[in-house]
Amino acid sequence: MNIVQNTVCFVKETLKDAEGGHDWYHIERVWKTAVYIRKKEGKGDLLIIELAALLHDISDPKFNGGDEEKGTLVAYEFLKDQGLIQDQLDHIREIIRHVSYKGGRAQDQISTIEFQIVQDADRLDAIGAIGIARAFNYGGFKNRPIHDPEQPLQEYDDPEAYHRSDAATINHFYEKLLKLKDLMNTPTGKKMAGERHDYMLGFLDRFYSEWDPT
Repeated sequence: MNIVQNTVCFVKETLKDAEGGHDWYHIERVWKTAVYIRKKEGKGDLLIIELAALLHDISDPKFNGGDEEKGTLVAYEFLKDQGLIQDQLDHIREIIRHVSYKGGRAQDQISTIEFQIVQDADRLDAIGAIGIARAFNYGGFKNRPIHDPEQPLQEYDDPEAYHRSDAATINHFYEKLLKLKDLMNTPTGKKMAGERHDYMLGFLDRFYSEWDPT
């Protein structure tokens, strides 16, 4: 097997018991979307993109006590055993370290095209029809209300506060999902995000009309 196939097997095994919105199928969608964006953009190191996409959620802080560094360490140690050179290891580690939303904080530590593509692919999986399904799946997993009209929207000052939030799932649309369209990096990602953003707006209109039809 080659390194990508080895990584697929490693990720499948590691995430076999993961919550449904952050399982192997999430990883697979991000991986395929990243490869698609790279093809449309016509640039980027394919191996770096594939490995970073496959390993980007290998230890999500939401499920490991908020440890922001565990995922990068797990990925780094695995890839070191696969024979990657140091520059490749460092690049993938930095992509994984900075790819997540982290409460909407801007990041300026890495701006390579490989990072931009993987981040776009991950964010695209958080919006549109798949994003809606994942949001409610995670809300159910955390036993959060679907909607609470009395609960105010929140802004988060740091990743820890973002991960600790127990807001209703509908709030999550305004606190994260509807913001992602304007945070995309690549032209391809921006186009795809615009279509998925519009789908979410339509869903919310329908949701509120059914929540209170008066």
